[in-house]
Amino acid sequence: MTQSHAMRFPRAAGVLLHPTSLPGPHGSGDLGPAAFHFVDWLQAGGQRLWQVLPLGGIGPGNSPYMSTSAFAGNVLLVDLAELRERGWLDADDVEPLDGFSDRTVAFDLVVPYRLQRLARAARCFAASASTAERADLAAFVARQAAWLPDHALFMALDEHFGGVDWCDWDPPLARREAAALDAAAVSHAERIAFWTFCQWCFDRQWQRLRAYANARGVRIVGDVPIFIAQQSADVWAHADLFELDAGGRPTVVAGVPPDLFSATGQRWGNPLYRWSAHARDGYAWWIARIRHTLARVDLARIDHFRGFAAHWEIAAKEPTAINGRWVAGPGAALFDAIGAALGPLPLIAEDLGVITPDVDALRRQLGLPGMRVLQFAWGQGDGSANRYLPHNHEPDSVTLTGTHDNDTTVGWWASAPDAVRDHVCAYLATDGRDIAWDLIRAAHMSVGDTAIVPLQDVLGFSTEHRMNVPGEGRGNWGWRFTWSDVGPDRAARLLTLTRLYGRAAD
Repeated sequence: MTQSHAMRFPRAAGVLLHPTSLPGPHGSGDLGPAAFHFVDWLQAGGQRLWQVLPLGGIGPGNSPYMSTSAFAGNVLLVDLAELRERGWLDADDVEPLDGFSDRTVAFDLVVPYRLQRLARAARCFAASASTAERADLAAFVARQAAWLPDHALFMALDEHFGGVDWCDWDPPLARREAAALDAAAVSHAERIAFWTFCQWCFDRQWQRLRAYANARGVRIVGDVPIFIAQQSADVWAHADLFELDAGGRPTVVAGVPPDLFSATGQRWGNPLYRWSAHARDGYAWWIARIRHTLARVDLARIDHFRGFAAHWEIAAKEPTAINGRWVAGPGAALFDAIGAALGPLPLIAEDLGVITPDVDALRRQLGLPGMRVLQFAWGQGDGSANRYLPHNHEPDSVTLTGTHDNDTTVGWWASAPDAVRDHVCAYLATDGRDIAWDLIRAAHMSVGDTAIVPLQDVLGFSTEHRMNVPGEGRGNWGWRFTWSDVGPDRAARLLTLTRLYGRAAD
């Protein structure tokens, strides 16, 4: 791949916040009024980017990185109030439950609550939708024909079989025999229509929000997880593209070796790609995936970029990620194919973790910006080689105080060793009393074209507000904020920095 396939970004700043963290009355953030208000707040703060986590459905542990589809949207983000406005729900349907919290997503309550109301809306739509509404749904189905039928049928069958691994469905369905699929499409027609309706609602509402953001100078930064969940429509429908045995079960799974996040590494459990099969068909599935992603967001972070140079392969029987091996990935060939099909690529390489020279060489060959996390910068020698220290940043990079996998900056600072604290204080000429904003300022000062900070750091929040603890299967992804947390001055402080360091819109 030549650098002409990559897209250079203007100097800008943004905030990381997943939509589920937004305020709202229905148990979690969604694509309703709070999302539009957040765009207004970003605009007021001179922020030109809104970074989100993957927009697909959640999987085990409520993780957005374990979705049942690489193409479908998260139907739990659908704004129920908009369905009420269309007449598909009544006033009682949109009353919140007593157990909802404005500080965390109670997934055990939120998931059934939202799915039940989406089902009511789907039934009402089927009975009373206008000709124009039905035509819009039909047009959506036609546009998404490459993935939507498989996804809707998979979700219906997943419900029917009680969520067991698709390998354990009736064998003709697990093997996708044509007669079995045709019969299932008839017997599960109502639920297939439901999941199709949900995807249409998500798409309508998301594209409306994105258009609103773009009109105000805010671009959406999406997230493309490198791997796919085993229990997904993609693996079921394209089993030949994954390292599976004859019964459809993974022979090897994904993860990372021991690192700064975990002494035993992280055993993610996703099936690994059979890259030889992808190469034989010209990487068509990946081209379709990136094309679909870039129809939904303005630029995208490629998760675990190092896996394209080499990935950590763990035998499926291994309980941890300690015993694994590095296996070569597709390298530039994959991105050559994507670039040839789609043109200049607005992609960011998430090059964190164990980064070896071959990974950095691949990123530079592709011309993709990498990531520089300031929490990783301190207390490691004289600083001449630490890529995360601001004086070692490069223009074609993204600087962050932390990611969704990090502690908040205030939480990180509270547990940081003395050597780290001393280095930060000397380097930034600070006493650390406002450490989150010290690092926010450092991110904005960086020569890196892009600076992004989690909203938790903008708000100065401590550890209990972090989004995810890598390797922990419970208690993640549920953080929420309220507008009272934001106060009147946060946007103004951001605007000052964006103007001072040349990141504000013209």
